Amino acid sequence: MYALSELESAFHALAGDHEFQKELNGILKDYVGRESPLYFAERLTEHYKRPNVKREDLNHTGAHKINNAIAQALLAKRLGKKRIIAETGAGQHGVATATVCARFGLQCIIYMGAQDMERQALNVFRMRLLGAEVRPVHSGTATLKDATSEAIRDWVTNVETLIIFWARLLGHIHTP
Repeated sequence: MYALSELESAFHALAGDHEFQKELNGILKDYVGRESPLYFAERLTEHYKRPNVKREDLNHTGAHKINNAIAQALLAKRLGKKRIIAETGAGQHGVATATVCARFGLQCIIYMGAQDMERQALNVFRMRLLGAEVRPVHSGTATLKDATSEAIRDWVTNVETLIIFWARLLGHIHTP
């Protein structure tokens, strides 16, 4: 499949590209707030020897999802893609995707189950505030599974113009 081979080739080319890695690391540091600090959870010493907690909640957008979204946005830019699609359930991946699309000036379409949109109205608001088009999916159970199916349908029919940002262990093998 062309879309997968295009991504795999780009991944291998960029994995060893010093300038790409430098740009990625700079954005992760200055825009996302990496590296996330470790916090010594003192009160947990009653139960654990030396409890340290990695504070991914301090990243821009409040979760780890932004790390992958930044790398995928840089990959999309290098491939000349202007349209980004993603699927989301609770909305954190959608917010991260919308954030990086706003940062890089990319069109953003988020597929989200209609049921999930009702439950996660605040994240839907945030995505739209960032300029994303959030498309409700009413088929099936109107949840993440169905949103994922719709995103895949869009992707495979428009591989020349868009790239899909995966949130889960799904899709192609290589992501930056």
